[in-house]
Amino acid sequence: MRQDSKYAVRVQGVSKQYRIGASAAEGMLRDSITRGLKRLMGRDAKKDDAPTIWAVKDLSLDIGKEEVVGVIGRNGSGKTTLLKLLSKITYPTEGRIDVAGRVASLVEVGTGFHPELSGRENVYLNGSILGLKRKEIDARFDQIVEYSGVEAFLDTPVKRFSTGMRLRLGFAVAAHLFPDVLLVDEVLAVGDAEFQAKCLQTMGEVGRRGHAVVFVSHNLEAVENLCPRTIWLDRGVLRADGPSKDVIAEYLRETSVAPKGTIDLTEVDGREGTGEARFLGLEFLDASGTPPVATRSGDPLTIRLRYEILETVRGPYFGVTFNSEFGSIVANPNTWSSGVDLGVVEPGVYTLDLVIDRLHLMPGTYPITLWLNRHGDDISMDWLESCTVLQVAAPTAAVLPRPLKRRAGTVFLDAKWRPMG
Repeated sequence: MRQDSKYAVRVQGVSKQYRIGASAAEGMLRDSITRGLKRLMGRDAKKDDAPTIWAVKDLSLDIGKEEVVGVIGRNGSGKTTLLKLLSKITYPTEGRIDVAGRVASLVEVGTGFHPELSGRENVYLNGSILGLKRKEIDARFDQIVEYSGVEAFLDTPVKRFSTGMRLRLGFAVAAHLFPDVLLVDEVLAVGDAEFQAKCLQTMGEVGRRGHAVVFVSHNLEAVENLCPRTIWLDRGVLRADGPSKDVIAEYLRETSVAPKGTIDLTEVDGREGTGEARFLGLEFLDASGTPPVATRSGDPLTIRLRYEILETVRGPYFGVTFNSEFGSIVANPNTWSSGVDLGVVEPGVYTLDLVIDRLHLMPGTYPITLWLNRHGDDISMDWLESCTVLQVAAPTAAVLPRPLKRRAGTVFLDAKWRPMG
């Protein structure tokens, strides 16, 4: 690519094929050489008949030198494969990729770190790989260490670092050695909430400095707030590419976690309880009684439970527990604390609605546990741990004019400001 090109990244007709069951290293130079030698010796012919999948198929896109671009899609859609191709961790089966300048990637925690070297040594190693002179790394070293927060362990071999420590140091190195292209994968989910927010702010600053950023994430709010442009990949194929708000809205319409019908709970693994009663299904419904395209903070929401009583039960009570992504209980509405007495319930199939006038949850993913207890004791007749999730999107501009910060709490307060002076 000519250095005066306006593009930081050009992807032209790129496809990546993997053999099912092959090692994760397939596509790397050393792996290709090894396979070639084995074929010459007649030891690897069977692989030619192995089933294959296309992780990325006929992908073309350009990314400008000052663009911050989000990449979204379900698991297995090719997002991480794309970043590995851009960072040359692996190579395309077909097509061509041109990247201008230095590339720093955080595609896997600890990528580029030598486990036997100390944190200090790895900072200099990574800088050297990026083509920086020692003097240039020295000038940024203190800033990297302060940002990462691992100063006390700087001379410890990286193999003894926790996953979070490797993430912190890896991101600090990637962001502060001024790469021309910064590639960041969902590994940010490993960090704590404060560090995630810090990383998102830093990626925005990298973009404003005139460098390209490619950010892969399932956190649609973070993508929309950080990236003016978003790419949606679906099974390795480019489905949409445009303004983040439009692409994310289209993605939610088609792939929203909210079901387009009843979630079948009859075959849930790991259910516990006496079996006298059991949950059969669950639906998320909006104010009109239909499955919502997206459930947003401040929206009304009805959770419809369908259950079966197998033996006559007196006064059963029901609960729906909302948990955070980290496992803490956020809310636990139940019929007992609400004073709802269902009386004696004979065997049969029934429906029960939990009606929420306004959903006071911040944007995020909330695993849901369902429980059905006997009257007067804590014995569960049915208990379904994290049997589904509720995906809460940011409120519309009509409810809240400006975007919410990620991890700005858990509760969405129905509050107003009233100037008095």
